[in-house]
Amino acid sequence: QAQLVESGGGLVQAGGSLRLSCLASGRTFGVYHMGWFRQAPGKEREFVAAVAWNNLYTYYADSVKGRFTISRDNAKNTMDLQMNNLKPEDTAVYYCAAGRVYPAAGTRDYDYWGQGTQVTVSS
Repeated sequence: QAQLVESGGGLVQAGGSLRLSCLASGRTFGVYHMGWFRQAPGKEREFVAAVAWNNLYTYYADSVKGRFTISRDNAKNTMDLQMNNLKPEDTAVYYCAAGRVYPAAGTRDYDYWGQGTQVTVSS
């Protein structure tokens, strides 16, 4: 099993940057593909980015491509999401997730979820 804890959210002005982190517990972190999702008020949870277990392959939603970068460090059991040029429409609760399917953009493809961290982008 894996337990996931996100951190790094906050309030930032449009055009600014934030870096989210996800810390995983458990010795099997390296076998899971990892992803970031987000959920804005009144909307469904949506895919943001995914990274394969070996950090060699990444996959992004069109809405964040070129602005966000996902990465992981299996030695530290961490996964990060560097978010640049943030826009007000990026405002949401961001969740990290772990699963055994790659590439995977559906919530059903992930087995474990964190509790989420709030990102608010002001205009």
